[in-house]
Amino acid sequence: MDAENQAASTDWGHFGRPIFDDPSARALSRVGVVDVGSNSVRLVVFDGAARSPAYFFNEKIMCALGDGLAETGRLSPQGRVRALSAIRRFQRLAQGMNTGPLTAVATAAVRDAEDGPEFRDLVEQETGLRLHVIDGLEEARLSAQGVLLGWPGAYGLVCDIGGASMELAEINDGLVGRRVTSQLGPLRLRNIKGGKKGRKAHIRAVLADLHETMGDQHNRLFLVGGSWRAIARIDMDRRDYPLHVLHEYRMSRKAVAATARYIAENDAEELRTRCGVSAQRMALVPLAVEVLKEVVKTFGPRDIAISSYGIREGMLYEQMPQRLRDRDPLIEACYFSEAKDARLPGFGRTLFDFIRPLFNSASRDRLRLIKAACLLHDVTWRAHPDYRAELCFDNATRANLGGLKHSERIFLGLALMHRYSNSRKGTRFEPLFDLLPETDQNAAEVIGKAMRFGAMLWLKKDAELGRLKLYPKKKVLELTLSPEAAPLFGEVAEARFQSLADALGANRVVNGT
Repeated sequence: MDAENQAASTDWGHFGRPIFDDPSARALSRVGVVDVGSNSVRLVVFDGAARSPAYFFNEKIMCALGDGLAETGRLSPQGRVRALSAIRRFQRLAQGMNTGPLTAVATAAVRDAEDGPEFRDLVEQETGLRLHVIDGLEEARLSAQGVLLGWPGAYGLVCDIGGASMELAEINDGLVGRRVTSQLGPLRLRNIKGGKKGRKAHIRAVLADLHETMGDQHNRLFLVGGSWRAIARIDMDRRDYPLHVLHEYRMSRKAVAATARYIAENDAEELRTRCGVSAQRMALVPLAVEVLKEVVKTFGPRDIAISSYGIREGMLYEQMPQRLRDRDPLIEACYFSEAKDARLPGFGRTLFDFIRPLFNSASRDRLRLIKAACLLHDVTWRAHPDYRAELCFDNATRANLGGLKHSERIFLGLALMHRYSNSRKGTRFEPLFDLLPETDQNAAEVIGKAMRFGAMLWLKKDAELGRLKLYPKKKVLELTLSPEAAPLFGEVAEARFQSLADALGANRVVNGT
């Protein structure tokens, strides 16, 4: 590589090219990343909202490159064959998807193996793809940045487990602090002498050393990696938890201990089939549980959150200008969805301004959910009318949206459901409603009915609809219609306004008709 190209590559990190050509852009063109891990090889193609990238394509092959590494010092021969085959496939797929050049990173197995450089050269020779082999501290930094993509301004400890290593990184106020790497990956723990007792002593000793570097970390613990996600799936099964979305799933320290017992007491094959965990991953889960128990015991986090974002997302975050990082990932994703799918892009903001006076006492967190709902209120218009309400709820609760707790997903889904339906009873989603207090369910209903009414005054994105005002003490809901909107206040609009007043327990007053 000549000096000029080398300098450009350094400036743009592992991509070697700018992926955010316009710092103010809301959209991200297709960007493909290959992650060559110790256990799996994955291709992810990102597209969509720049601040909240969606997974245009996501495929994982369990290759177990690091299997046997601790004993032989070399990559698994079978894993090499499978990984090379997977990368060939990914290159061909990327060409069809017009991603531009793929960016590939390799982690613990390739960096530690005696034949790692040989394998890297073979990949480039056979496929043309250049592997960036990153060290443990870089892996920790990128994983932490991936968490920051989903949780802007987050603070706590990021714990990323792969097949052959485990990294820790401190994050605080949007910045990555201290970082450490270790060999506590499940593939390396298989052959620790002394069985379970020997492994426990080894894990405890390694974590004691890590604790010396990282210090006390009693804030949130963010878990990154396939083994952690498999444990979370099993925790959901143990709890009979109704929302099967791993990102932002929360566990307590007691839950980790209870799930460890649950795994030990249940048949592994039945459990993995029920939870949708692959056989290769399930074989590593008991070892990963031993590590997690000691991590929790060593650092004592106040709570534990599962992150679906890691190294790959961290590579995108690396190139984001600060003004893009500062945007709200939820609102950015909603703006993008509205622009792509709504009948009248831009009306969502008009609708939000119209109904906002009903929520003058709402918190900032609640207002961002109301704004998100308004931006999404019309994106499912193509669905059959009989199914729009349920589809809205399904999309909000299961979509790839960052910056949303599970309770907030349910709240947003309910608000959108009531955009199309007066009642939430009798749907297949009723078990999910119990994740919200009754007061929040009712609040979501009010938002939905406010949007349902406001949408009847649809003119154009910058229309003057009029003014809503709520007098809580007098229990009066006042509507003052603009001259533009007054002719739109027909029988159906009037009925929907009455439904909104009833939800608020208020008497209605209408001016301007």
